Amino acid sequence: MNEIDKKLKARLDSEVALRNHADEVSYDKPDPILVARRYKEPYTALVCALFGYGRADLIVRFLDSLDFSLLDADDAAISQAFSSHYYRFQNSRDIAEFFITFARLKREIELETLFFEGYRQENSIVEGINNVITRMHQANPYRSRGYDFLIGKPVQRVKGASALKRWMMFLRWMVRDDETDFGLWRHVDTKDLIIPLDTHTFHVSKQFGLLKRKTYDLQAAIELTDKLREFDPNDPVKYDFALYRIGQEKKL
Repeated sequence: MNEIDKKLKARLDSEVALRNHADEVSYDKPDPILVARRYKEPYTALVCALFGYGRADLIVRFLDSLDFSLLDADDAAISQAFSSHYYRFQNSRDIAEFFITFARLKREIELETLFFEGYRQENSIVEGINNVITRMHQANPYRSRGYDFLIGKPVQRVKGASALKRWMMFLRWMVRDDETDFGLWRHVDTKDLIIPLDTHTFHVSKQFGLLKRKTYDLQAAIELTDKLREFDPNDPVKYDFALYRIGQEKKL
């Protein structure tokens, strides 16, 4: 490791230590994990993650308005409960169908088992996500722009594909275990995780010289993760929250 990388690693390790405490996420410093951590249940956490776009305070406000017990309700009860809900790109029907999909899957299979069916083939995070998305589509044929935006579509090739930021964020919560992430899953290795690449992390990583790729896509997320493995081969995604906060707080 060259001197520049050594200094950068020291800076990031310091930021990781600084952020690794329970109060780093709060209503004053909102993040969707604030709500997910309250329940510590995989399907609930995935709902929180997939709605995790837009302003952090508005995300948390919306998540606080949701009744997560509906993940155990029938289709009719879910449709009635969400008759007046909406969030940015999602209307009330989109949100109801989204919960219906999750409720149907939750009755059938544990989310970790469903993810692991795809992941175990080559320890592939992407194939794990593909398997969950495919089963979601099988569980509910409903389609709309807002609904499809939430779930996404299976990845065929990483170059030019969505960075899957919200999915990668969910997996960070599920697999890592520290003061921020709650590590419910034991069959997925932290070394295989891919960084949840958002605009803050993308720009900070480019300015730090961690990322050369100019396109904001899944290939960039993988490239950045590979670079961070030089700093910690067993847990490269531990740097995610530090990079995000550096960008969000303009601490570059």
